[in-house]
Amino acid sequence: MTAGASRALPRPVVDVLPAVVLFVAAAACWVVTAQRMDGMDMGPGTDLGGLGWFAGIWATMMAAMMLPSLVPMERAYAAAAGGRGRWSFRPVAATTGFSAGYLLVWVLAGVVAYAVFEGIRSLDPAWLAWDRAGPYLAGGVIIGAALYELTPAKATCLRHCRQPELLTHNRRPGPIGAMRDGIGHGGYCVGCSWALMAALFALGVMSLGWMVVVASVVAIEKLLPWSKVAVAATVSLLLVLGVGVALFPGNVPGLTIPMST
Repeated sequence: MTAGASRALPRPVVDVLPAVVLFVAAAACWVVTAQRMDGMDMGPGTDLGGLGWFAGIWATMMAAMMLPSLVPMERAYAAAAGGRGRWSFRPVAATTGFSAGYLLVWVLAGVVAYAVFEGIRSLDPAWLAWDRAGPYLAGGVIIGAALYELTPAKATCLRHCRQPELLTHNRRPGPIGAMRDGIGHGGYCVGCSWALMAALFALGVMSLGWMVVVASVVAIEKLLPWSKVAVAATVSLLLVLGVGVALFPGNVPGLTIPMST
């Protein structure tokens, strides 16, 4: 056995370590999110607070919701990163940089959503009150998310989120390269799931229950072997949910009805 080979990480460790790290990180973020959001669910139109506070809680939310569905990509990326030396942590460094770049894209997307949301709120449009057009707008956003599921843009982004070989084929070396790869993959993930996040805003972005629902939908679409079945199930769920919020909001389980003014 050569000196270089004696320092190599065993293959089972390379295969399992990324999944373990991601699940532990996601679990910790779920705990933090639940603590920080306790009692904050005011349904659609929830006050998002200051930009700094929102950016922090949004980053934690995205880590909790998105990291578990990133496991296949992280495992493939760690395997492609390889490493010489038994105690080489090149795969760990590569996946850490990749995850950081990935979450950075989601934080930037959250800042854009915050700007749009607060921009509309600053206009104080009375017609958006819940006892006027509010339910129809919220339901329309959710139905719009269902329709986006059927677009070519969604199909292209979902394909990149489901096929690790598309990511690893052009992998960039080094920590900076790993972060750039994470940013690129995060862009596809935002393209795949931005409409689902818009639906989360329409349901109540500070609702832990709806977070779990949306995170489950994201995971099913990315991890279920039959992508067409997953997309069809998502479309059906969103259409039913959108119609329910628009026409029968009081009968939608888990939906907090906002106070009308």
